[in-house]
Amino acid sequence: MSSVAAPQMIPVAMGEIGVCRSEGTLRTLLGSCVGIALTDRQLRVSGLAHVVLPDSLGRNPDNSGKFADTAIPELVRRMQSLVGSQKLNLSAKIAGGANMFSQSSISSVSNVSSQNIEAVERVLRRLGIPIIARHCGGVAGRRMAVNAPNGAVTIDLIGSDTVYL
Repeated sequence: MSSVAAPQMIPVAMGEIGVCRSEGTLRTLLGSCVGIALTDRQLRVSGLAHVVLPDSLGRNPDNSGKFADTAIPELVRRMQSLVGSQKLNLSAKIAGGANMFSQSSISSVSNVSSQNIEAVERVLRRLGIPIIARHCGGVAGRRMAVNAPNGAVTIDLIGSDTVYL
């Protein structure tokens, strides 16, 4: 009797970046943070960044995965290193940016979700990477999973059905 190994599950925590090629699933849990899944379906490589804040300006960017302006370029760099000299043809799917703090009296905290979404869109636009699907906003957290070989993204919205991007 032969056994088939289950695909590798790769967790991506807050402010982290994960990449894989050919097999595996990248997964993260999002609230006001934004998950950015980049995929090149032909080269069968995918990556996932869990962006916590819109930019690194005035902050110590000790963790490039934490900020939209540093995480997305680093994600592209790591994916490029997996494919060597082959040219990446990337597309993006984004999720998250829930207003988890809608009852908060601190307005800057409640705006971080929309600022994160806007910053991610701006960086992707600057890099020429099209956003082909999105599942953003609302008030509920979500789990985002990216299948590395084909770039399929599933979103499990807390208290709702699974969404396929």
